[in-house]
Amino acid sequence: MKLLLDTHILLWWLDDDPRLTRKTRALISEPSNGVLVSQVSLWETAIKQRIGKLHVGPGEILPRLPEFGFDLLGLSNVHLLALTHLPHHHGDPFDHLLLAQAQVEQACLVSADMVLHQYGVPCIPA
Repeated sequence: MKLLLDTHILLWWLDDDPRLTRKTRALISEPSNGVLVSQVSLWETAIKQRIGKLHVGPGEILPRLPEFGFDLLGLSNVHLLALTHLPHHHGDPFDHLLLAQAQVEQACLVSADMVLHQYGVPCIPA
């Protein structure tokens, strides 16, 4: 199974946050599952770090991805084109890009944000 981590799931993983369920931890750590981290999430953390909402950003996150076997997913034109076909259930542009990427990459988006399940893109609740 291919998994794409929502930004907060990535941060919870890196912080060993108890909000990440045992089941979700098992899915992410399962060697047969491919785990993707989007550059969109790194962009989001850079913005939030810069304005003081996060204590970590890409500089702290990028070096840790190989430690867990996570693959970095770039943003491509195909992802942007898929974005134009998504419905608009809420206004978070980062979530929209992650949903489009999950759809194109045929990955399940791992997220605790239940509104994302309304988009018809496979999601795994965290």
